[in-house]
Amino acid sequence: WRLPHNIAAPGAMIGASNFFELAVAVAISLFGLKSGATLATVVGVMVEVPVMLVLVRIANNTRGWFPRVSKT
Repeated sequence: WRLPHNIAAPGAMIGASNFFELAVAVAISLFGLKSGATLATVVGVMVEVPVMLVLVRIANNTRGWFPRVSKT
């Protein structure tokens, strides 16, 4: 079973970015604001945007690998 691009690409983006904000909240509540774990989590969220933009570019460049959606 192969998914079309308009389903697979957004699904991959959502799956890759889920729960970052929740991770920041948990790290702050468990370890406090001055902890290394909190800093690492916040930096991870800041890295998320450029990584997601690269993933969007990859998804758009590989659009031909996916089956075409028939418009009926």
